[in-house]
Amino acid sequence: MGSIFADAIGDFRDGLSRWRVWVALASEDIGDQHKRTTLGPMWLLLNYLAFAGTFILIFRRGEGIPHYETYVAVGLFVWLYMSEAITQSVSLFVREENFIKGTTLPLSVYVMRLTMQSAIRGGYMLAGCLALLAVVGTSLSVGWLWAVLGLLVIALTTPAAITVFAMGGAFFPDLQFVVQNVMRLGLFLTPIFWTVGSGGGVRRILADWNSFSYYLAIVRDPVMTGGIPLTAFGICLAIGAVLWLTAFLLMGLFRRQIVFVL
Repeated sequence: MGSIFADAIGDFRDGLSRWRVWVALASEDIGDQHKRTTLGPMWLLLNYLAFAGTFILIFRRGEGIPHYETYVAVGLFVWLYMSEAITQSVSLFVREENFIKGTTLPLSVYVMRLTMQSAIRGGYMLAGCLALLAVVGTSLSVGWLWAVLGLLVIALTTPAAITVFAMGGAFFPDLQFVVQNVMRLGLFLTPIFWTVGSGGGVRRILADWNSFSYYLAIVRDPVMTGGIPLTAFGICLAIGAVLWLTAFLLMGLFRRQIVFVL
């Protein structure tokens, strides 16, 4: 077991040392996706604003949530970042088949490439989110520092989640369709534009047993109230620890077999 984790740690260490490779590849990917457009990557910001604006206008009626615009803007930003990273990760190794078979780069380079892509996209969405918060008059407070910490927790968990889903997608191709459908449903089953309120019922169950709810909370609650969601932070850190242990285990066990299943 020790050698398994040692192999995985070695792969990630080697991959991190080649940061120029995955930073360059990720930047090139973002540029290539928008190279024939007039606005380029600014479309990432505009797409977020259009999505957030639609949710705010359509779902505001009847919710009765104070500072609803802020509630949706922050929640949707966190959700879109996580949803895109997870959905893209399932087919990661399949997309990188030619690189994996034709080079000796560690697998973690491809994990970090997608992580960097997600970070770049997230940066544009964050700019849109901050602009929207400024427009609706959200007050800046010291509590926002806890939101920054929440974003850091999510960012540090991202490579682990990508590794787990990428490994699963390589060995079980049907997983990509399962994940796509789950994430589509998750958009409505996660408290992004609705709230639990003071009662129980189905909404309480969905919020309490949906891990995404806690990731939204560690960023959104400090912005909304300035408070520190300690329970949510604890749950997110626990999930992150489990994901990293699973990622190291899968990487150590199967990284040499990936090339044979693609």
